[in-house]
Amino acid sequence: MGSVSRPLASVFPVWAVALLGAVGVAIVVHPDLYLTAIPMVFALCLLLSFVIQLAMPVKQGLVGRMTASVGGAAVVLAVASLVLGLVAL
Repeated sequence: MGSVSRPLASVFPVWAVALLGAVGVAIVVHPDLYLTAIPMVFALCLLLSFVIQLAMPVKQGLVGRMTASVGGAAVVLAVASLVLGLVAL
């Protein structure tokens, strides 16, 4: 039980990029532009998810992995949007 399964190993990097992107937006972007920058991070996560999933040798389960990658990134960025929106008030 010590290792992460291979499908999840292709999902976590997208979630990490979403989290790092949200933190980067919070640090670098002016508060007036928080809700403009977060969708750009989501677009990056979507493209990264396509690249990672299509680069995997096993194509079976592609839709499930894509859903997990993009869905997880959407949840991370939704929470970040809520937090940053409250901070920007």
